[in-house]
Amino acid sequence: MKYDLSREEAQRLDEQDTLAPYRRQFIHAEPDLIYLLGNSLGRLPQATAHRLNDVVNGEWGQRLIRGWMEGWMELPHRVGDKIGSLLGARPGEVIVADSTSVNFYKAVLAALQLTPGRSKVVTDDLNFPSDLYILQGAVRASGGNHQLHVVPSPDGIHGPLAALEEAIDEETALVALSHTVFKSAYVYDMAAVNQIARRAGTHVVWDLSHSAGAVGVDLNAAQAEFAAGCTYKYLNGGPGAPAFLYVRRDLQESVLNPIPGWMGQQEPFEFGLEYEAAGGLRRFLTGTPSILSLSAIEPGIDLLLEAGMQQVIEKSRRQTAYLQQLCQEYLQPLGFKLRSPLQPDRRGSHLALAHEEGLRISLALQERNVLLDFRRPDNLRLSVAPLYTSYSALYDAVQQMRAVVAERLYEKYAHEAPAVT
Repeated sequence: MKYDLSREEAQRLDEQDTLAPYRRQFIHAEPDLIYLLGNSLGRLPQATAHRLNDVVNGEWGQRLIRGWMEGWMELPHRVGDKIGSLLGARPGEVIVADSTSVNFYKAVLAALQLTPGRSKVVTDDLNFPSDLYILQGAVRASGGNHQLHVVPSPDGIHGPLAALEEAIDEETALVALSHTVFKSAYVYDMAAVNQIARRAGTHVVWDLSHSAGAVGVDLNAAQAEFAAGCTYKYLNGGPGAPAFLYVRRDLQESVLNPIPGWMGQQEPFEFGLEYEAAGGLRRFLTGTPSILSLSAIEPGIDLLLEAGMQQVIEKSRRQTAYLQQLCQEYLQPLGFKLRSPLQPDRRGSHLALAHEEGLRISLALQERNVLLDFRRPDNLRLSVAPLYTSYSALYDAVQQMRAVVAERLYEKYAHEAPAVT
C-alpha cells in the first residue's frame, strides 16, 4: 500500500485505527514524548499500577505468607498459559520464571540432552550477543564435547537461511536462533528452520524476545520444541520482569532442568535430600517465584489478549510499512540507509536505519523529546508497539530526525556514548 506522507494523513490513519483506544490504557507521563523504544522497554499499563498496589497492600500486606496458598504458587503457570495463548502454545507449555538468559540456558542444556554423541552447536552472527555468550558457556560446560559454529549473514540484515541449511547436518547437536533479529528486525521462517533441523535429527531453541507481543508466532503450528523470551518489551511487563520458557508437551518428560531447584522438585515441601523432578513443565522451575514482578506482567498480557494478537500483528505490519515509506521519502536523501528487510512477513516490529552520525543523532533527538535507541556502529532502531504507537508519532519522529540532520543539530554532541544506549 502506498501512503500519503502528510501530517494530515497520519492523523486520518490514527482516527481509523481500531486499536487507538488502547493507547489510553498506558501511562503517558510526558504527553509530548515520542517513544519508539517498545522493543527495549514497554510502556507501563494503567492497570499494572493498580495491580501492584493490590499485591503489595492486600496480598502481601494483609495476607502475608497465606498468599502462597491463595494463588501465588500458581502464578508462573497462569501467566505462562496466557503468554502461551499469544504464541500458539497449548496450556502447560509455557511457564514464567527467572530471566531470559537463565531460561535460554535451561532450554539449550535440555535440548542437548536429546542429542548425545553430536558435537556441533549452530547459530548465526545476527543472534543477540547474550545468547551467544550463553551458547559459549554451554559449550565450555560440555567439557570440550561441543563446538560452536556461527554462520555469518550475507548482508548483516537477513538471516543466512541457505547457509544454515548447509551447516545443519548429522553432527549438529543443536540450533539456536533469535526469531526476530534485534538489529535488523529480520524474522526467520520458524517452520522452515524447524523442518531443516528435523530432517537432520536435531532440535532448535528459539529466542522470542523481539517477537512476543508484536510479531506473529505459532509455536505448535511451526512444530517448535524449545523457546524462551522476555516480558518487558512488547508484553509490557516492566523493567527486568521475569521471562518465559516454552517446552513442547511431548518433550517435557524426556528432559531434565539443568538448574534443578526446590520449586521444580516433585514434593518441594517434603524437603527430601534427593532431587526428584516434578512432572510436566513445573520441573523447569528452580527458585522461589518473584511474585511482585510476576504480578506486574499480567495486565499487559491481558491487554494484548483483549485486543487480539491478529489485529496487533496486522497493525505492526501496516505501521512498519508506513514508517519505511516515511524514511525512504524524508531520510534517505540525507544519508540514512534502511537496514531492515523490505518484505513485511520477514520484518519484525521495528525498523533499523544506518547513518554515520547515528550516535550523535540519537543524542540530539533525546533533547527533542524523541526516544529511540542506537546500536554500534551506526544503527538506529525505531520500534512500533501497536497498542500505543500512533501514526502521528511516527510521522513526527521522522520529521525530527530530518531536522536534526538537515540543520546539522547533531554536531554539538560529542562522539562519546552514554553508559546505556
